[in-house]
Amino acid sequence: MRRHLTKLIRSSFGFKPSKSLLVNCEMGAYCASRNTNGQSLFFGNMNEYTARTYVRSCSSLSEDQPKDNSVSDMLVDSFGRLHTYLRISLTERCNLRCQYCMPEDGVELTPRPQLLTKAEILRVANLFVSGGVNKIRLTGGEPTVRKDIEDICLELSNLKGLRTLSMTTNGIALARKLPKLKECGLTSLNISLDTLIPAKFELMTRRRGHEKVMDSINAAIDLGFNPVKVNCVIMRGFNDDEICDFVELTREKPINIRFIEFMPFDGNVWNVKKLVPYMEMMDTVVKRFPSLKRVQDHSTETAKNFTIDGHQGRVSFITSMTEHFCAGCNRLRLLADGNFKVCLFGPSEVSLRDPLRHGADDQELREIIGAAVKKKKASHAGMFDIAKTANRPMIHIGG
Repeated sequence: MRRHLTKLIRSSFGFKPSKSLLVNCEMGAYCASRNTNGQSLFFGNMNEYTARTYVRSCSSLSEDQPKDNSVSDMLVDSFGRLHTYLRISLTERCNLRCQYCMPEDGVELTPRPQLLTKAEILRVANLFVSGGVNKIRLTGGEPTVRKDIEDICLELSNLKGLRTLSMTTNGIALARKLPKLKECGLTSLNISLDTLIPAKFELMTRRRGHEKVMDSINAAIDLGFNPVKVNCVIMRGFNDDEICDFVELTREKPINIRFIEFMPFDGNVWNVKKLVPYMEMMDTVVKRFPSLKRVQDHSTETAKNFTIDGHQGRVSFITSMTEHFCAGCNRLRLLADGNFKVCLFGPSEVSLRDPLRHGADDQELREIIGAAVKKKKASHAGMFDIAKTANRPMIHIGG
């Protein structure tokens, strides 16, 4: 099989595939999605389909990039990708201890004086927005544990040129804060929930609070957030038996269930055996919901999005491991300690806090940002290499 894949990739794309690429292609090949009659949804050789799908995004990195003259050169990498989406981690603290995010014995938190202040966050954010960033997502840790979260939202939402202010949250403290957050300019919401069973929630997060998360989802719907995105990391043997139960949530409510492949980070004991590939998840869904239909996604979209006849909401798959979307990546990350990260899975970081505190002017900061963006690689290294590469725990990077 590997010989066939090597020959195919060489003839189609002009390079010799690495061992990790071949392993990823083989993983995808075994779980071809099928319809309810047991027939393959893909015609022709499945190995060929998988190889082409996996490598296609690397073959022409800038083909589908949007043309936007308002984006400064600071935000354009060496492959022509325009970075218009900034994720800002407001804190490393969290009121849960999710297994895929934080090691069991916890993590050493950055001392408070070394974290960005509100004024520093706003200054750096303004640099990005003035350069062409039009979407900011607030993450953590858990962003709602930060006491000045409402003030930060209000000031960010007033930045000229910002179109979308989003937040990813675990939902534990969200319901009571959400009305004010919406008043302060929050426009979209992702809520993390990995199980619909309270006992399993406590096992996964090492804390109680399942009912509070469900209350937050319903509160978001009542306040008019549409869709309310629910992020669900699927792990074999833990919650892969709940996939269709999550899909049922989309029937009567404007919920977008986003199934995420389990990803390796420091301390989360990643194992390929825990990974449920996207096409296996889709196979599970289509057997129960045969009207599952792919929608046309934007070239920078991280998720593969689907509709189901008769359902208000949508179903999505985030396929970072088996079918990466690096070719359309438009995302950058500002960590709570002021480090700037151009790739979630790359270990490279550069501090913006230190030059900012040593008196760097805006142009000097733009030069630091631009130099880092220009060094962004074409794609991540593949899940097996990522698993062996030193990186920070997700709690430090920001969800």
